[in-house]
Amino acid sequence: MEGDPRDVTALYVALTALFSGLVIHKLAKNKVKIENASLWGLQSLMLLELFCYFVFPALLGAIIFIVACALYYVALPVREMLPTPGKTVLVTGCDSGFGHALAKYLDEQGVLVFAGVLDKNGPGAVELRRFCSSKLCLIQLDVTNSGEIEAAYQEINRQVQDSGLWGIVHNAGILGYAADGELLPVSFYKQSMEVNFFGVVGVTRMFLPLLRRSRGRLVAMCSLAGDCPIPGFAAYAATKAALSMFSAVMRQDLLKWGVKVSTIHPSGFKTNIFGSQEYLSSQTQKILESITPDVREDYGDDYLVALKDLHHEMFTTSSSDLSPVLEDVFHALLARHPHPSYSPGRFAYFIPCLFRYFPSWVYDTFSKKTFNYHRTILPKSLRISNNNNKTD
Repeated sequence: MEGDPRDVTALYVALTALFSGLVIHKLAKNKVKIENASLWGLQSLMLLELFCYFVFPALLGAIIFIVACALYYVALPVREMLPTPGKTVLVTGCDSGFGHALAKYLDEQGVLVFAGVLDKNGPGAVELRRFCSSKLCLIQLDVTNSGEIEAAYQEINRQVQDSGLWGIVHNAGILGYAADGELLPVSFYKQSMEVNFFGVVGVTRMFLPLLRRSRGRLVAMCSLAGDCPIPGFAAYAATKAALSMFSAVMRQDLLKWGVKVSTIHPSGFKTNIFGSQEYLSSQTQKILESITPDVREDYGDDYLVALKDLHHEMFTTSSSDLSPVLEDVFHALLARHPHPSYSPGRFAYFIPCLFRYFPSWVYDTFSKKTFNYHRTILPKSLRISNNNNKTD
């Protein structure tokens, strides 16, 4: 290095302080959470700073570091949000879970919410009436019922008139049951597809004229399970993968109309999608009644009954803080430049990256270690085989 080492050190300290101040100011001004900034980029800059300090001459190293900092600063996310007054949004599946929380959140932000519910007199609808402003409008909407979809369209069209509907959030969905794909009855697959995929298609086709009229937003609640394989999620993951691709194609189809499409891929949040104990018991019984005797013998009743523990484990290990999802949906609806996809939650970026860019055996090993809650016990025939091998 050239020059007095103390002067060089002071230069880099000053540059770091200036850069840090500018980044913090931009994040605070645009209300961007630090985890949404590129932490990887920050770490890389710190390594680059050390490299420039020890390897390059003082002036050259400072110039390289300044250019890198400037590029990072320009690339930082900016929340240029559109005003909420006059914005109308339909959210499906507001009885509980993400939809229920989102209806409250959007109402607080001043958005006129059409909250689609399965039961307008149910506990979820009653709470929305009590908690939200008088602007919120409850809509009877079973996304698998074409008659209710059309009735909802007529009611919303009458209210929005020429201004159109600004946004749709496709939230309604079911998990069904998490179990080995061989064990799930075909009816489970059909029901999941009917709600999670065909319901979205039906609502989208009906309401698109209103979205095109406003040049608004279409947002689909997808899932991490639709991006990478997770043991026990054959039915659910297949529907979410279909939904992701449908949304991606619709994003391209609707570009010419000015309608922007985004997908949300949450990871590990606590909602009612896991079902009650009574529901899980009834689903377990349906599985027991539908499988053939040889399959039942291979797996064993104790293994099948233990599948209920999987849902309890998923529920207890999930995060009860839904705010990352709510904020991402809000950004998708009202940011001037929304992202095509969002991934709120733990490991939401890491797991799909591991699946897409690493050899299969790496992901399979990770999956076996990480999602081992689906194997509280082995199927009966495997236990017998393992015991015989140990005896031999």
